[in-house]
Amino acid sequence: MVQPQLGGVGLSGWTKLASLNSGPEAGGSVLDRRARPLSDARADDAARIEQIDRDLLSDMDRATGNAQWRCLTEAIYFEARGEPVAGQVAVAEVILNRVDSPRYPRSICKVVNQGTGRLHACQFSYTCDGIPERVTEPAAWDKAGKIARLLIDGAPRALTADATHYHADYVNPHWAKVYPRTAKVGQHIFYKQIPGA
Repeated sequence: MVQPQLGGVGLSGWTKLASLNSGPEAGGSVLDRRARPLSDARADDAARIEQIDRDLLSDMDRATGNAQWRCLTEAIYFEARGEPVAGQVAVAEVILNRVDSPRYPRSICKVVNQGTGRLHACQFSYTCDGIPERVTEPAAWDKAGKIARLLIDGAPRALTADATHYHADYVNPHWAKVYPRTAKVGQHIFYKQIPGA
């Protein structure tokens, strides 16, 4: 059987990732009500989702791209490199969901760097934590780059139910009480900004 292709890359583990987003460890009943379960996904999405796993990423050539690709790769690397693949994909989904939202800038780099340089105004903590952004783990950078490439090329965003916000599970930002929770993936909890909030 020929595997589906996306951006020239065969995909085979998306279902695994989406399945990580269900059950009690992923938020239980809140997630069940708000996130689209994999069984409700379109069949073509389900086939593609099934394929993004470590095997796919290790079989991919090193990813490259323009400045937008680099900004997404950097955000994945600095925000989620310690997470499993699903956690890194989920962080990337938030950035791309913001690009698609009229509430946020229209490019990946502008979303990632929004508020940088203003005290407590940055959207992604690594851009204003005072620590220089140095890539010290080349293998993690390569993985982040491959994930960025897949998502920029149109891989389905099936893990966070259109989330626009996330935070680590060990912090509690004020907006977490306002926005509906959509998912928990790895150490991050995801939310969708709602009109008027």
